Amino acid sequence: MDALRQPPAPSLDGEMIGILAGWGRYPVVVAEAIRRAGGRTAVLAIRNHADAALEPLADVAGEVGVTEIGSAIEFFRRHGVERATMAGKIHKAKLFARNAWLRHLPDWTSIKTFWPHYVSHRSDNRDDSLLGAIAETFNARGVMICPATDFAPELLAEEGLLAGQPLSVRLLADVAFGWRLAKELGGLDIGQTVVVKNRAPLALEAIEGTDECIRRAGRLCPAGGMTVVKVAKPQQDLRFDMPTIGIGTLESLAAAGARVLAIEAGRTILVDRDELARFARAHGITIASVCDAAGEAALDVPAAAA
Repeated sequence: MDALRQPPAPSLDGEMIGILAGWGRYPVVVAEAIRRAGGRTAVLAIRNHADAALEPLADVAGEVGVTEIGSAIEFFRRHGVERATMAGKIHKAKLFARNAWLRHLPDWTSIKTFWPHYVSHRSDNRDDSLLGAIAETFNARGVMICPATDFAPELLAEEGLLAGQPLSVRLLADVAFGWRLAKELGGLDIGQTVVVKNRAPLALEAIEGTDECIRRAGRLCPAGGMTVVKVAKPQQDLRFDMPTIGIGTLESLAAAGARVLAIEAGRTILVDRDELARFARAHGITIASVCDAAGEAALDVPAAAA
């Protein structure tokens, strides 16, 4: 991982870039990349989600509720934002809590955006459907939602063995098996992560998210030795919900006793990659970045001798 090739950063020449910021370090590293590229940042933090470390990186800052789309658009337009990105997690499980709509009262723009999903039921409530509807609403009002990697291409994982030891034949078989499962899961727009051992599925990600999926596998298999596979969906919209690996992901692997993390090259975000490399080495975790070949893992990574 120390020698990963990084593409050149874009030159933003003072452009004001909007960041709709959820939970975690990802929005922070995106803001840092934008500023390194000469851009300015209009950071709109999602209430009760965003990291306080974002504040000093913002040229202008605000806060918005998770269902206040109209307010978010107005904030960005007021500050001259024509391009914005979504970065960071939303705690989706909270939206299914009892009386969630009373705590997250939508504004009128949100009501119109979500009407086909929650009221008329003409559309489903899968992540891609909801996020796509939000992006269309932003675009229609003059704020284009772009992939965060447009501004921080260096965050994408390259193909290869990024940390740890070469994989044994058994672990390569687990990666290949888990890859197919994860692609099928993603094709249904359910989740991006599966945990397997000896070609047996232990846990599949749904609304709980990657970290809890991994920890659940650890509870089910206290002997450890699992392989975690996290991939992009076959129909992945690169503007949002890109697979993202941060230190919290590796902490979950270590707590569960997992040995391998396989991710999709070119379609996975690495947050704080140097810290990821140090943590992986210290805890005996192998990180393999693999290319997809029509739903199969193209296992062009070093393998251990049989």
